[in-house]
Parts: sequence; C-alpha cells; structure tokens
Amino acid sequence: MSGALWVDASNGAAGDMLLAALLDAGASLDSVRAGLARLDLGLSLDVAEVRRHGFRATHVTVRAPHSHEHRGLRDILTLISPLPDLVRGHASTTFQWLAEAEARVHGTTVDEVHFHEVGALDAIADVVGCALALDDLGLLDAPVRMVSPVAVGSGTVRAAHGRLPVPAPAVAELLAHAKAPLAAHSATMELCTPTGAALLAALATGWGPPPAMTPRAVGVGAGTADPPGHANVVRVLVGTAAATADWSTSELYQIEATVDDLDPRLWPDILDELRAVGAADAWCVPALMRKGRPGQVLTVLVDADRLDLACGVVFTQTTTLGLRVQTVSRRALRRDTVEVTVAGAAVRVKRGHLGDRVVTAQPEYDDALAAALSTGLPIAEVLDQARALSSRTGS
Repeated sequence: MSGALWVDASNGAAGDMLLAALLDAGASLDSVRAGLARLDLGLSLDVAEVRRHGFRATHVTVRAPHSHEHRGLRDILTLISPLPDLVRGHASTTFQWLAEAEARVHGTTVDEVHFHEVGALDAIADVVGCALALDDLGLLDAPVRMVSPVAVGSGTVRAAHGRLPVPAPAVAELLAHAKAPLAAHSATMELCTPTGAALLAALATGWGPPPAMTPRAVGVGAGTADPPGHANVVRVLVGTAAATADWSTSELYQIEATVDDLDPRLWPDILDELRAVGAADAWCVPALMRKGRPGQVLTVLVDADRLDLACGVVFTQTTTLGLRVQTVSRRALRRDTVEVTVAGAAVRVKRGHLGDRVVTAQPEYDDALAAALSTGLPIAEVLDQARALSSRTGS
C-alpha cells in the first residue's frame, strides 16, 4: 500500500503553514532541522502550539541571518545541492515553478529572474523544509497527493515591487499554470503566497476532495495572523491510499448541441478551439433534422473548471441557442508518451497501460507523416514500426 496526502487549502496556503502542518502530522522535526543544517545557511526553526480562530494548530517560525541578497534560480539550485536526491529534486521543482511564474509575470527568461521574497532565506527554509518533511513521511514518491481548491483572498499586499493586487501576479500565474481550481473566500487579505502556491503546484498529483485513503494523521499548520473571520490554517491528511482499479475514474461534464444551419466548413476549427480551451474531447455526429435537413450533434467533454469556457465557445462559434449539459463518469487508463526512432526519424507514441501491460499504442500521426516523407517509407509501415518499437520501450 502506498502513502497518500490531502492538503486542505480552502483557507489559503503559505510555505511556513504547510511546513507546520506536515510537522503536526508527524514529520520528524529533528530530520527537518538536520536537513536544513546541511545547507550551511544558518537556518533554524522554532515550533510552537497556537490557537487560530479557537482551534489548536502548530506554528513554525524560521530563524535566518539577515540578508538582502537577491538570488537567481541557479544560485538556489547550487545552495540546495547537498540535499538527498529525492528532496533536492522536489525542492528544485518548486523553485523551477516559481522562476517560470516570475519570468511570465515580468516578461523575461528564467535565467534572468532574480527572486526577491521567494529567494530570501526564510522562503528557502520553507521549500526545503517541506521537501524534507514530505520525505520523512514517505510522501515524496507517493502517487496520490491531492490538493483542495485553493483560496487566494482579495485586496492588496505589499511586496518588493510595491503594493500588488491579491492574488499577487506570481500566485495567479502559478495556480493558472497548474490548472488549480480556486475556492471562493470572503477574506480581504492575502491567503495564498507565491511560495505556498509553488509548493502546492509542485506536490499536487491532482486537485479536488480527499482521495480514497485511510488517514493515519491530521496536521494543522497556522499562519502568523489570527483574523476574526476564519481559521488561518492549512490542514493535511496523511495516510494510506486505498486499493484502486487499474484505471482512474473522474467526473466530467458533457455538453451537447444540435445544429442544422451552420456552414460545415467551420466545424474543424470549432473543434480545435474547444480542445484549445481545455476540452478533454469534442466531436460531431451527423443527424437528420426536421424536413430532411442535414445537421450535426456536437458533443464536448470537459472538466468542471473548463465548463463555462467551453459553453462560451459553442455559443459564440455556432448558431445554437441552447445546450444540454450533464455529468458523466469517465474511466481512463494510465498513459504515457514515448519517443521511438523509425529509420532515423523520431515518432512519438501515446500508450495506455492496464496494470503492467501496454494495451494500446497510437503513434502521433503528424510525426509518422513527417517520418514517411523524410524516409520514403509508406506511412502505414511507419505506423506499424512505431507501434512495435513502443512495446519494447520501458514505462
């Protein structure tokens, strides 16, 4: 049985709050302190039990030498190089997410980003401390690490670039890039920090309610403030993942519209636009309408957070006046993509796994066509060779 984690970020998240929650759930404080000591940065942790909105929680204070140094991603990756491989890898991923978000916000490259708040020593302690705590709990390689919809708050916050709207630009970029659902919240304060958003994005294998699991510990991590309107905490559930089938099950929305007065040349572009806004799939089926008119039944499958976007595309790009929307259950195979070489040409192959078997393998047609044109082989032969070669490639 493998480990499982659920993070309740319905009141937001910050690096120190998540670290406190993991320690409260049983991660070894001694192990985290020993790991931070390996960085030789003078970092230490003070841990205390506090009350937030009347509830018990653990609060962590990071003690760090005073520093005004602005560090880039390469500087930070060098600083954390003494850590164990799994821990270093997870911390590196978190800082990579942060650097990419900052680069998008400022219109620059990752190498040109120089962190301010997130490059400070206390933020490094939060990120590395969380990686060490996850490792101690056996969760760094756990396949089930779910995070609830994230509350971000509202109002403004003071940062290195002055007063910024909430959510801060980097937080918005991080959560949007991770496709994280947001939770409505009435607080007029910053609830999710850039470090908190990056940590959630890096650890989440999915977003939503608690997964099928047997909890063994609950951890509650407190923020520094204790506002009157809500408990300023992050909660975590740590436990064991329930035995599951060889496929995943998810709930999707199915949108349908019947259209009989649209130029048929538009349909391919409409289907492409629906996929571009995040539809899991979209297709048309011919239908015979009243008085013998030919029509099309459009069907779209989308996640809940893409439903309104997909409906908007259908309403603006087709002539329909109404849509039929219902929930459907989807079972999906575990999948991956491998690259094989056919006569010197690269072809990507998408594979579906049932247990330890590859039960379907579909080469990317555009890759196969390019390989056929460059090698002179018939495209059917390229497709057959790519499928055969993919079966001999590891998962």
